[in-house]
Amino acid sequence: MRYLILFFIIIPVVEIYLLIAVGREIGALFTISLVLLTAAVGLSLLRQQGLETFFRARNKIDTGELPAKEMIEALIILFSGALLLTPGFATDLFGFAGLVPRFRMYFVLSIASKFFNGGYGQKFTQEQEQEQEDNLGINNSDSEKNIIDAEYWSEEKDK
Repeated sequence: MRYLILFFIIIPVVEIYLLIAVGREIGALFTISLVLLTAAVGLSLLRQQGLETFFRARNKIDTGELPAKEMIEALIILFSGALLLTPGFATDLFGFAGLVPRFRMYFVLSIASKFFNGGYGQKFTQEQEQEQEDNLGINNSDSEKNIIDAEYWSEEKDK
């Protein structure tokens, strides 16, 4: 409830203030052009990032893995797209932050830690560390860990 009040009352007031302040400095026509330009750039980034996330999720599904991280990323990308389509500079800032992969990973980790208990949040952290090591060309055999996923159940027979 508290976040809805923030989203529907405070953010529009901040957006109107910023639009008026920028309009005074650079003029109304340039302000409108800047808002349209950020929306166009945001849409192209949204399309690119969305397709990349879709293909990564598709690859995980093809290999039999659950694309949990990609599903959370898709929600963040969707929310970022909605923010970019909203006219204003503050929402554009948050929208662009959701489209930058490093910031998005921070959002994914914070969302995963809030909604999932221990194991999933750790798995996201391990995946992020592995991605960073791969990008830097680090090959540590100590960093590779064997993860065993198992289930156990017992059937009790009535006597």
